[in-house]
Amino acid sequence: MKKNTFVLISLLTAHVAFSQEVVSTQGDTYSNGTGHIDFTIGEVVIDTGTDGTNFITQGFHQSSWNYVGLEDHLPTYEAKVYPNPTSDYLTISATNFTGVSCSLFDAQGKLVTQVELNSEITTIEVKDLSPGAYSLILNNDSQLLKTFKLVKNQ
Repeated sequence: MKKNTFVLISLLTAHVAFSQEVVSTQGDTYSNGTGHIDFTIGEVVIDTGTDGTNFITQGFHQSSWNYVGLEDHLPTYEAKVYPNPTSDYLTISATNFTGVSCSLFDAQGKLVTQVELNSEITTIEVKDLSPGAYSLILNNDSQLLKTFKLVKNQ
């Protein structure tokens, strides 16, 4: 009886010790008609394979960087939003402003304000907004350009 209990506990311990587990803060899933892939952020690079057109890397997949509160949907589009954090006004600086609109959303995703950029420097008054986190999205008629994460102070 003791021998069977010992063997059972040993097997369960070995199973737990050698089973795979991932604790991740971020990742994503992609699928289409021919394949499916799940990944997490922060895995070490193991191997990269290619068929000449497509690349797949085991481990360390970065679908997009969210670096310093910026999602760069179109890397060739240049824009700056400052100051961050802000209290009274936001300034948007973009050399290519024609046809570009700016949407400001609160932390719950509610649209707070929307304006068209009308020059290289556009200012938005935010002094009446509640303190908290906001997202400012720049887009044109056909695509997202940039998303900025902003903080509104008192």
